[in-house]
Amino acid sequence: MADPLERPMRPDPFDTNRSSSSGDREPYAYERERLITERERLRQKYEAERDGSDPEPYDRDFGAAYATPSAPRRKRPIGRWILRGAGIGIVLLVIAIIWLAITAPLSKSLQPPTPPSITLTADDGTPIARRGAIIGKSVDASKLPPHVTQAFLAIEDRRFYSHWGVDPRGIARAAWANMGSGGVRQGGSTITQQLAKNAFLDSDRTATRKIREAMIAFWLEAWLSKNEILSRYLSNVYFGDNTYGISAAAKHYFGRTPDKLNVGQAAMLAGLVKAPSRLAPTSNLEGARKREAVVVGAMVDAGFLTKAEGDAVQPQRVLGSRPSQLPNGTYFADWILPEARDQAGEIKTEATVQTTLDPRLQRAAERTVARAGLRQAQVALVAMRPDGRVVAMIGGKNYAKSPFNRATQARRQPGSTFKLFVYLAAMRQGLTPDSTIEDRPVTIGDWTPKNSDGRYQGTITLRQAFARSSNVAAARLTQQVGVKAVIKAARDLGISTPIPSEATIGLGTSTVSLLELTAAYAAIAREQYPVQPRGLADVREKGWYQSLTGGATEMPSKIHDEMLDLLAASIRTGTGRGANLTVDAFGKTGTTSDNKDALFVGFARDLVVGVWVGNDDNSSNPGLSGGGIPARIWRDFMQSALGIAPIAAPPPAVEEVDPDALPVDEQDNSILPLGGEIEGMGFNLKMGEDGTISVGPSRRDRQEGPPPRDDRRPPEEEPGFDEGQ
Repeated sequence: MADPLERPMRPDPFDTNRSSSSGDREPYAYERERLITERERLRQKYEAERDGSDPEPYDRDFGAAYATPSAPRRKRPIGRWILRGAGIGIVLLVIAIIWLAITAPLSKSLQPPTPPSITLTADDGTPIARRGAIIGKSVDASKLPPHVTQAFLAIEDRRFYSHWGVDPRGIARAAWANMGSGGVRQGGSTITQQLAKNAFLDSDRTATRKIREAMIAFWLEAWLSKNEILSRYLSNVYFGDNTYGISAAAKHYFGRTPDKLNVGQAAMLAGLVKAPSRLAPTSNLEGARKREAVVVGAMVDAGFLTKAEGDAVQPQRVLGSRPSQLPNGTYFADWILPEARDQAGEIKTEATVQTTLDPRLQRAAERTVARAGLRQAQVALVAMRPDGRVVAMIGGKNYAKSPFNRATQARRQPGSTFKLFVYLAAMRQGLTPDSTIEDRPVTIGDWTPKNSDGRYQGTITLRQAFARSSNVAAARLTQQVGVKAVIKAARDLGISTPIPSEATIGLGTSTVSLLELTAAYAAIAREQYPVQPRGLADVREKGWYQSLTGGATEMPSKIHDEMLDLLAASIRTGTGRGANLTVDAFGKTGTTSDNKDALFVGFARDLVVGVWVGNDDNSSNPGLSGGGIPARIWRDFMQSALGIAPIAAPPPAVEEVDPDALPVDEQDNSILPLGGEIEGMGFNLKMGEDGTISVGPSRRDRQEGPPPRDDRRPPEEEPGFDEGQ
């Protein structure tokens, strides 16, 4: 008996022996057989494709095994691929054009493309130097004589009025001519394209540049009229000799305005555009005239001139090459130009920047240096107001021969002028000019400083030590106040160059520029520190951070008075007597070892001046000292600049000195005094004021009579003691 809970099993659809209740086969049995057959066919097809024997690709869609087989795929025609490639190329071209349009300086192309030029003026507005091109005034092409514009059109762009910025016919003609000549003999650029070139700062001949150049040309044609394009071209094209624009070129080469140019002159100027530097008539008149003839022939060929008119044009004469009214460079201009460019900002064409230079004081400085009679030695001079305004600058004897600025670029040892910071540190620590110090030999570590004159005074005041520039006193004082205190004093007064942390810095063994050293002395004159040297009249206001961190600091009145006491003593009774004036003067001499450098830095009234004398190769100058030539240059310049009379009486001597005694340097070598003599062995050695040595007969070999004029020295120039380092 059957279990009533037992369910009947579902017939197996894949059982081939199963029959329906009617005895016939199941209806889906046929479908099952079809699927099995199709699956077997696909398996065989896959194996054949894997073995490479079936050319028909295998359809990897496994769902196809249960779908109705599709018809075999047809190969796509090659034309469809060509169309797709062309479409992609068009899209890429549009993207490139958009990118070039965004990056190309289209707005800049509408600005005057002349190169920047900057003119520096003195404090009274007088031009003193120009850097950059000579730029002429803009012209209106429609107001020029027809033959002037026709000369440029004939040789540069005959189809100017018929093309849209780019001339395909001209490009094809130039390409054909260049192929025939085997080189680049003609250019296909239109006047509009030449104007567009000025929108770029580089001169790369790349495809990208050419495309951008063409785009700018189209842009110009769209925004400007033909007359405006031609006017801008004539106003800004380069004509050689650093001259831009037809106005400047006409004046430079022919001394006239563009509307007064004759046919030959216009043709010569038009011919210069091809190679302005090579064809400039001031240096290549023959080449310029040949090019003029070519332009005249082009004007005849274009119908602008008749054959008779062309034959009547004569070779033109030009004005001779003349030096520029304004120098391109001076020592002062070279120093201030970078700052002037920053102040002027982005210069479009021309800019004028007013400086602090005083023309009268600059001329006085030049005259004083010229009268110094220097032969081989070089010289530098800086004059500034106590607030740092530089009013005169000499960087060497001759800028044309040596533009190296020894006032700003040279870093030399300051010698005893650096003692200013040693004594300032001492005054800060409570010492006074009346405080005493030992002027006796001393050894600090393995260093034994010596006084230059080999003399030691024992116990002396700081005033006396500073006046006679005692080296041992400065060394002792540096050791007493500390090297760090001396360095801090120098930093406070604006010295930024490296200073070694050594006791020898008290004698000026570090290096510094004359400009920076003079500014440090200006801080004493102003009673504020630091003083920043500046050469521009317009001082931009500082930001809030600079105002909080970089402001000037007032010097205590007591310390200021004490420093003035020391500096005045140096001129009244010390090594700086050669700089004595009829007004209150303050300063300090400096001489480095082996007499390589000699300096005098000081101030009187509202003028601070520093003077350096030495050789560029750092060689020795026997007899040179800060109290000699530098002090006299300083004195002569001050008298001229301040309008004061020379001092009538010779300055008093500090002490009685044996006139036959010679000072010695730190190596105990005798130093021939400036203007002094040494006799012996039948001849006489004489030292000139510039350090040169001449040989002559001894006095006893001369005939009786007055001494030669060279041996007559004024009382104030009698040999005395000189300072050392």
